[in-house]
This record gives sequence, C-alpha cells and structure tokens, in this order.
Amino acid sequence: MSFASLTIRSIAVATTLVAAATSANALTISSAGLVANSVQAFSQDSLDQFDLFNITVAPLGNATSLPTVGAFNLPITSISINSKLKITAGTATGSALEISRTLTAGKYSVTLANFKLDYVNQKVLADVTIGNPGVAPVTQSQAIVYNFHVATPLALKYKFPLTITGHEVLDQLFLTEEAQQTMYTGLKLPRVALSVLPTTDFGTLTQDIKVAFRKAVSTKPYIATP
Repeated sequence: MSFASLTIRSIAVATTLVAAATSANALTISSAGLVANSVQAFSQDSLDQFDLFNITVAPLGNATSLPTVGAFNLPITSISINSKLKITAGTATGSALEISRTLTAGKYSVTLANFKLDYVNQKVLADVTIGNPGVAPVTQSQAIVYNFHVATPLALKYKFPLTITGHEVLDQLFLTEEAQQTMYTGLKLPRVALSVLPTTDFGTLTQDIKVAFRKAVSTKPYIATP
C-alpha cells in the first residue's frame, strides 16, 4: 500500500473521529485496523494469590502475553464516542483470558472473553465461561466482572491534520460480588478464598489509541471451549 493511500485513509479516520465532536449522537468506530490496545497488568498481590492457589492465566484469541509477568495485550476492536469526543465504551472482541487451576479431577477454568469497558458506569464486562471436568461449559454473556477507578482519564487529542492519540490508565480492579462467587465456584477454590477475593486488587488496564494502521485483528467474538 502506498504512502498516499495510507495518508488518505488516515485523513478519513481522523475526519470521522473529529466529526463525532459535533454529532448529537454517540458514534461507534471500528478500531480493529488501528493501533489501539488495552493492556491488563495483574497486580503483584493478585499474582501472589494465583501462586497460592496454583492458578494460571493464559491468553486466547486476539490476546497475547507481554514480556512483563502477568501482563496481557487485548487489541481494542471498537470505541464509542459521544458528542464531546469523550469515549463512553470500548470493546476487545475476540480476546480472552483463561484463568484455571488443575486438580486431581482435572482442569477447572473461568474464561473471560470479548471484553467491554463501560466508562459511564465504570465497569468491565465480559463473556464468562465456567469449565469443570465432565460438565458442559456454561457461559454468561457480558457479565460485570470488575469495578474500576480512573487513574488517568482517557481523552482523545487531535492535532491537525490527522494525528489523534489517546491514553488512559484504569486501576483498582476489584471483582464484583457475582464475579467473586464465579471465581470461587468455577475454580473450586478453598473456602479461605472467600475472604481474599473481595480485597484483592487485580491490577490495571492501560488503553493506548492512535491513528496508525496495523493488520486488522479479528472482530469475531471468542467462544470458549474448555
């Protein structure tokens, strides 16, 4: 692809994003072909809990491991923007993290897939699949998994004629009560975990977006098959 073609595409994307600022309605834009990533970095506290309970985390689908221990890249596949050019939601469709532990009976797993960041309510949603030995997997679509705190607010920065970037850090990732119960039963954790899960900060989510192109990632929802 020529530089001229890339320039035309970049201008088109930038124009679309800027147009959202004057739109009365929310605009959802595919970012599957843009350099747009969400990185979940599990905290040391959560990694210690994983070691304590012999839990492993594996990336699936679009997700990949990063050199930092406990950090995973989840390509952002779409963003929703309001009339003030503020992002209200972001999705990482096709990415999944399998959280599992192996016992005598086999592997017990909870797979989180097709993530959505709800900035309005400060929630992280995902399709949650429980996989137990000898039992058909059960999936709950777009369950609320984490609450979060905005450490560094995300704001798209536009610089004429076609440069748009965005950076954000979310921290204080705590499991919702429902997600705590899912982890407890799905991973067949010992009873002591019930007192640990509510107070464990699971780390950070860092989002970086810019108008630069990459090979488009799949936007097909990941379906867990434990």
